[in-house]
Amino acid sequence: MPADPRMLEMLSYYRDAELHGASLLLRLIKMTRDLPDVQVKLTLHVAQETRHAWLWTERIRELDGWPVDVSGYQARIGTRTVPRTLVDLLALSIVVETRSLARYTEHAARPDVDPRTAEVLREVTDDEKWHVAWMREELDRRTRDDPAACERVRVLMERYRAIDEQVYAELSAHERQAFATPRAASVASSVTTPERRPA
Repeated sequence: MPADPRMLEMLSYYRDAELHGASLLLRLIKMTRDLPDVQVKLTLHVAQETRHAWLWTERIRELDGWPVDVSGYQARIGTRTVPRTLVDLLALSIVVETRSLARYTEHAARPDVDPRTAEVLREVTDDEKWHVAWMREELDRRTRDDPAACERVRVLMERYRAIDEQVYAELSAHERQAFATPRAASVASSVTTPERRPA
């Protein structure tokens, strides 16, 4: 029986988000070369993001599927905003990581999640908690003694959260529609067909 294309697509969205997250962090690394403590945290953070992408890739292959080319959360965020400063990137990363944490937590709580997927969700969730915590601490350290900077961050976070809500609403609507379709019907357009499956 071919893998459920809806599940493969969902896991591909997770994989895509982790890969894009690593790309965003690499930009931060280039901007913090004179901050060795931040470099250490960012290097671990990037390593964990790429490992998460591999874990989702591995899970997709365990389901006898292949990663699907998707226009995911991070790509859609990128069409709406382009962070340019270190504070911009930290603020956006916090919003994005918070969404990932919430998404993984929600998925793990579903009654129908299979044990292997639940295992991956637990591992990535533990890492995401640290990602959010250290970046919040760093952003606060950089702005807490400057009222104008604090206000700018507040406005910036509101803007990024609004963008996040828009993008997540789009993706949630797509997911609801996809999973409302019976699996038997969806297999007809399975992601494992030759035209969508890489060699």
